[in-house]
Amino acid sequence: MFKNNIVKIVIALLAVLVLFISCQKKEEKNKLYVGTNAEFEPFEYREGDKIVGFDMDLIAEIAKLIGKEIEIVDMQFDGLLPALEAKKIDIIAAGMTATEERKKFVNFTEPYYNSKQSIVVQASNTDITSFDSFAGKKIGVVLGYTGDILVSEMTNVEAQKFNSASETILALKSQKVDAVVLDYEPAKNYVAQNAELKLVETDAAVEEYSIAMRKEDTELLAQINDALKTLKDNGTYDALISKYFGE
Repeated sequence: MFKNNIVKIVIALLAVLVLFISCQKKEEKNKLYVGTNAEFEPFEYREGDKIVGFDMDLIAEIAKLIGKEIEIVDMQFDGLLPALEAKKIDIIAAGMTATEERKKFVNFTEPYYNSKQSIVVQASNTDITSFDSFAGKKIGVVLGYTGDILVSEMTNVEAQKFNSASETILALKSQKVDAVVLDYEPAKNYVAQNAELKLVETDAAVEEYSIAMRKEDTELLAQINDALKTLKDNGTYDALISKYFGE
């Protein structure tokens, strides 16, 4: 009788364990781990202990439509694609440009925002008026950003690479670099917050921001694309644009 009771207890515990594991797997299946780089205001940035911004609101609305929970994972921008490949995150929502090189390794959704590269300099600087003015200069860029790719391909230009946009701005303010190349909206924000800096607009090509995911996640790609279309059709997307960009 004693042995029978032990067997029953073991079986009951195993049943509970199996149920627990099953519930965990179901929960994981319904959760999207969203990789981002919270140094890219107004798309993603920290407000107290929260990560907020246009991308964060957009992905939250998408998650509602496709029936997923989300968990935001903040990391350096150049670590996002490796983290996606290693399955530490499921998607990237970080103002990432859908370049042809990146498309070789990941799938991108339909574009959700258009931007271009801009230059930030000291307000007193009159030498740098375009990318053509970069010869012989030290230019601050963020590792992995489009500005990094752009400046690294220039001849007779020294690209000073940093882990975050805020680090490039600090380097500019302390005159360790002559200029910084950033996407237009974050660049505009930094200039608005620092009176000693100014924005130099450029004729750089328009680039498209998209959400990235692994090549094999074709069903997820279709779901997110459908959700993006719904948000654009029902006015939610326009409301977010107005909230963050006043357009």
